[in-house]
Amino acid sequence: MAKKQIKEKSIEETLWESANKLRGSVEPSEYKHVVLSLIFLKYAYDRFTERRNELVADGKEQFADNPVFYNAKNVFYLEPESRWDFLIENAKQNDISIKIDKALAKVEDSNPSLKGALPSNYYAGLSLDRTKLAALLDEINKIDTLKDPEHDLMGRVYEYFLGKFAIAEGKGKGEYYTPKTIVNLIAEMIEPYRGKIYDPCCGSGGMFVQSMKFIEAHHGNKRDISVYGQEYTNTTYKLAKMNLAIRGIACNLGEMAADTFHNDQHKDLNADFIMANPPFNQKDWRADNELVDDPRWMGYDTPPTSNANYGWILNIVSKLSANGTAGFLLANGALSGDGTELAIRKQLIQNHIVEAIVILPHKMFYSTDISVTLWIMNNNKKARTVEQNGKMVKYRNRENEVLFVDLRLWGEPFEKKYVQFPVDQIQQVAQNFHNWQRDGYEENYHNEAGYCYSATTEEIEAKGWSLVPSKYIEFKGTAEEIDYDGKMKQIQSDLRDLLVQEEESKKQLKELFAKLGYGI
Repeated sequence: MAKKQIKEKSIEETLWESANKLRGSVEPSEYKHVVLSLIFLKYAYDRFTERRNELVADGKEQFADNPVFYNAKNVFYLEPESRWDFLIENAKQNDISIKIDKALAKVEDSNPSLKGALPSNYYAGLSLDRTKLAALLDEINKIDTLKDPEHDLMGRVYEYFLGKFAIAEGKGKGEYYTPKTIVNLIAEMIEPYRGKIYDPCCGSGGMFVQSMKFIEAHHGNKRDISVYGQEYTNTTYKLAKMNLAIRGIACNLGEMAADTFHNDQHKDLNADFIMANPPFNQKDWRADNELVDDPRWMGYDTPPTSNANYGWILNIVSKLSANGTAGFLLANGALSGDGTELAIRKQLIQNHIVEAIVILPHKMFYSTDISVTLWIMNNNKKARTVEQNGKMVKYRNRENEVLFVDLRLWGEPFEKKYVQFPVDQIQQVAQNFHNWQRDGYEENYHNEAGYCYSATTEEIEAKGWSLVPSKYIEFKGTAEEIDYDGKMKQIQSDLRDLLVQEEESKKQLKELFAKLGYGI
């Protein structure tokens, strides 16, 4: 009988199992920082050692301890106490946590580009189980971070861990991570070939990473893109800086972690591309008397204090260059809000800035199961010819149109309870969008029931300036108009009523048993 072939575990899986051993010693929301900082130190050491050996081989041993000869090659210089071999030698010592903190501090001091990127006095304050930490160091020590550079091993590990941490933390957590298939879809649709790219709520930097991967996949030049971002949470800000440093992506994430609305660190930025996943339905983001006359509102009504969705929209639009394009995610409620939101949405549509609305499947996000929409905004929907990666591309005038796309039934199962887009579906959606944008669209693009519809401004006005895709896309295989959103609200209301009735029944039973002299 043939032996069953055992699948060899990937480096990512092995590391994940080792990281999981920290459960119980460290809060789930913390151990991502514990693991990723150590992986960073191992990667920095491998690159340092490689560069040091090059200097010795070239007869420049006298410069082997000169930081300039490392920084010139985008390699971080490491003092002896911040080198991985020193940490491994001391892994079993009782003060290993203190030594790791000192190593990180010295790395940051020796490399100005890492200012504010690494944890400060972090490990000693966590009360980590020393044997578990030593076991994790041993596991990370097995990785050859320089192996197979074309496949970006360290980037792969970082991406894998960030995704797994977001899944492990579940609802209400993991806001720092946007599933990469959604980011891939945004990049394929807005095509960030050249210029400045900005993310006002950049999380762990995933938008920037996938933008660079888009450029590589399409044989562009990464030097043609410059990266600007901002992040509110300090630990996530550090994650982003480490994530980008490992990949050699130069970035300007501001001087510190800061609230984009109240401490905008890129006030004068004109971005060619914006990719973002703002916090959904953010409450109390400003007081009634705050940011009332902020220049980012550009003559639009001031966004309401009750929800930041339209604050994010106007912040993004205000940062776009004259030909800039943005792709960002919002909860579905932003498609049809009334009052001030309606006034802003109407003006955005009349100003020809809204280009496409793409409704996504449920269960794509690890932090929430609410339905989410991708908005594409474009500051120049007029007919023009653009150079993209060495090719001249002709765009038609679509100022009076908005493309609606319904992807709610798309995607494939992922990690048992989630959904992701396979590569072929991303390419199909992006190609359909570009066919609609470009010359010759009459032959290459067609409205399709259950999938897409190109609506005119007049049609949108007739629908009360709503951007809900189901108001425009014909439902496939049905002769009647069904208000699915309305039906879902009714089902939710019925469920709430049932739960109220159940609680009332329990209360009545409890009172009855009490009268009979029984406890319940």
